[in-house]
Amino acid sequence: MLESAEKNIQSAKQLLHEIMGTRSSVQSITDKAKTVAVSSGGKIIEGVFDGQNMMGPDGKKYPVPANYASKSKLIEGDVLKLTIADDGSFIYKQIGPVERVKKLGVLSQTENGEYRVVADGKSFRVLLASLTYFKAEPGDQVTIIVPQNGETDWAAVENVIKADGLSVDAPSAAASAEDIDRDLELGE
Repeated sequence: MLESAEKNIQSAKQLLHEIMGTRSSVQSITDKAKTVAVSSGGKIIEGVFDGQNMMGPDGKKYPVPANYASKSKLIEGDVLKLTIADDGSFIYKQIGPVERVKKLGVLSQTENGEYRVVADGKSFRVLLASLTYFKAEPGDQVTIIVPQNGETDWAAVENVIKADGLSVDAPSAAASAEDIDRDLELGE
């Protein structure tokens, strides 16, 4: 119980540092990961998302499926809980999202084939799974999500506006305002 209380205090201190505007970096992700818990049986591990993987309190990296990270719009600093089932499967759940901000940028591709979104004069890495879901191509405008406080190399893709001006997720012109309001209320 004391160990759990100490970890909770460390987590509270880390959250206070984040609120005060300290910069997020690989080092702070590692520090934040050290404050989360591993259950006594070793079946449940809490960690911090670093853009691609979950950093555990033991310093290990746990692979987060790109489709889950994309669908959940995970960003650097989010706290995750990993449950390792008896059959060895990994089940992730986001338990501590960080404050977020959206930015509009343009998708580009580097010489080595890596995709990046350039927004506010900074280049952000994005998961390929998000881009393939939206059928994004270089030159498309991309709405990304980044942590509100601190620096980050990674961003989550919120939506894509095709170079021809049509959004991939745009509702059809036939959809009524009432249908759209209902979907928003239901979180769809």
